[in-house]
Amino acid sequence: MTRQHATYTSCINSLPLDAQEARALRPVMEYYAFRANDYYLSLINWDDPADPIRRIIVPHPDETKDWGELDPSDEARYTAVPGMQHKYRDTAILLAGKACGGLCRFCFRKRIFMEGGTPPVPDTGKALAYIRAHKEITNVLISGGDPLLLPLAELEHILKGLDTVEHLQFIRIGSRMPVFDPGLIAGNTRLLELLSRYSRPGRKLYMQTHFNHPRELSPLALEAVDALQRAGIIMTNQTPLLRGVNDCPETLSELFAKLAGAGVPPYYLFVCRPTKGNRHFTVPIEEGYDILQKAQKTLSGPAKRVRYAMSHATGKIEVVSVTHDQVVFRRHRTPNPAHSGSLLSFPRNPAATWLDDYTAPAGKGMPRRMEGIPGWGSRSSRDA
Repeated sequence: MTRQHATYTSCINSLPLDAQEARALRPVMEYYAFRANDYYLSLINWDDPADPIRRIIVPHPDETKDWGELDPSDEARYTAVPGMQHKYRDTAILLAGKACGGLCRFCFRKRIFMEGGTPPVPDTGKALAYIRAHKEITNVLISGGDPLLLPLAELEHILKGLDTVEHLQFIRIGSRMPVFDPGLIAGNTRLLELLSRYSRPGRKLYMQTHFNHPRELSPLALEAVDALQRAGIIMTNQTPLLRGVNDCPETLSELFAKLAGAGVPPYYLFVCRPTKGNRHFTVPIEEGYDILQKAQKTLSGPAKRVRYAMSHATGKIEVVSVTHDQVVFRRHRTPNPAHSGSLLSFPRNPAATWLDDYTAPAGKGMPRRMEGIPGWGSRSSRDA
């Protein structure tokens, strides 16, 4: 097929908004950036003010509400070398992408796109040296920004360098380009051949996509997914649970079923992080658990494999059960592997949107930072 090029815009005035809507967004635009393209904007029903795709990409006046943090998962703490995080013992995250195909309004790294923010520029040499020296690292996630927007020579430099690290078992690329700009992928022979070279028997290249709503799975998006799979890429999907986007069982069920049909099994359903500007996207944890349970009743096989979890400062915390009076969490991933798999139980709090909102019977809440949990935060405990 002929490759289709999307046209990008960072100007809110290019959107079909009336004068009143545009005025209401001025305070938001003074603080947060906007970026989209003609392809993704074409998915919006502009006659519907509550359109879910519009909610994902178009700024909203509620973003100015004073709530949340710019780094709610404490990513700065785990930066081992410039542009690379090492939070979990066996995983390194390389923040290689300097731009995105669009700026999701709920982005947990929106800080790097704000005025004065600095997109992470990885020191690839130092990152590779660190990974080689830490043989407990078995996989690397290339994230950003979006790695697929890197110049191909730069992306190949990263992949080639990682390919020489013998103790790596697999590499992942986190990308929303199959959603935002599938024309960048479908028919892009050079990109597909590059990715294919680094996905081989015994050491596959994975791509974690971010489809958040069924309408994002357009024919062109499905063509891009198929092209990646034909290039040997193993694909999974993760999405946050978002108010007004996918916070009903029917929408989640349709999304997960379509993803499974496309060969992209759902991986994580994330609790929306308490990032500044995100208050209107949040769904209480217990409500989210109920939504997922209802959605999964209509699904089978790979369509229902998803885990409901949050990327907390203290680790990846899975919501495993809600009883009549208790909520049970599992420490799915922790900086100190000794704590992984252990359970946390709290009295129910229907208003809770993050782990910190729960209080133990003795009255002590869950600490947000690692300092509150002995042995969790030190480099020595992670590398032991």
